Amino acid sequence: MKINLPLRTIDANFNRFQEGIRVVEDILRYEYNSPLAKKLKNIRHIRLPNYEEIVKKRDSLNDILKSSTKSEQNRENLKAIVIANLKRAQQSARVLEEIYKISDIKTSEHFKNARYLLYNYEKEILSLMGI
Repeated sequence: MKINLPLRTIDANFNRFQEGIRVVEDILRYEYNSPLAKKLKNIRHIRLPNYEEIVKKRDSLNDILKSSTKSEQNRENLKAIVIANLKRAQQSARVLEEIYKISDIKTSEHFKNARYLLYNYEKEILSLMGI
């Protein structure tokens, strides 16, 4: 029996996962010269087993929630950017973890492990930023 995965959901969340990590990674790399940037880079390099199939289903032009909310349009400082993007990556990892439970427990576990690493790194990052 062929399992029909929600490919657009996977695509959106994988992009969100990588983008959120990249924002924090670059801030740590360029503003703090922190080795945590390399740890984030390693998480960001998780690969999807069916990436080409997923991209074929992409339909970002017709995304009904692509408009930014007011809170997404304003950030007070780097701390706010870092927190928002860590949360974005953590939440996306959770979605991917759940979806891949349908068909690929190994990929599901990769995202679960990434999520828990992000929780731990969040504490370290905020401490580094003096929070």
